[in-house]
Amino acid sequence: QVQLVESGGGLVQAGDSLRLSCAASRRTFSDRAMGWFRQAPGKEREFVAAISRGSSIKYHADAVKGRFTISRDNAKNTVYLQMNSLEPEDTGVYYCATGESARTIQVGPGPDYWGQGTQVTVSS
Repeated sequence: QVQLVESGGGLVQAGDSLRLSCAASRRTFSDRAMGWFRQAPGKEREFVAAISRGSSIKYHADAVKGRFTISRDNAKNTVYLQMNSLEPEDTGVYYCATGESARTIQVGPGPDYWGQGTQVTVSS
């Protein structure tokens, strides 16, 4: 069983930065690709970013390119999402996920395990 625990969410103002963290079970972390998704109120969950096992491949959604950066530290079993220049449209629950590859996380069949999510609220 894979366990993913997100942290770092909160209430911020537009233009601020946040860094989300996701701690994963040691047994599975280094051999899995990782990703972040988000779900805004009343909307479907959407892809945000994905990173390969060794960090050589990264994908970011068009809506966050240039503002968000995914990274990982395999020694700490942790994946991060650095979010800069936050906008009210970035508000939502952010979920950490794991999958076979960064590409399959991005385009499908998608992740195989999910965290519980952390709330990010950006006020204007």
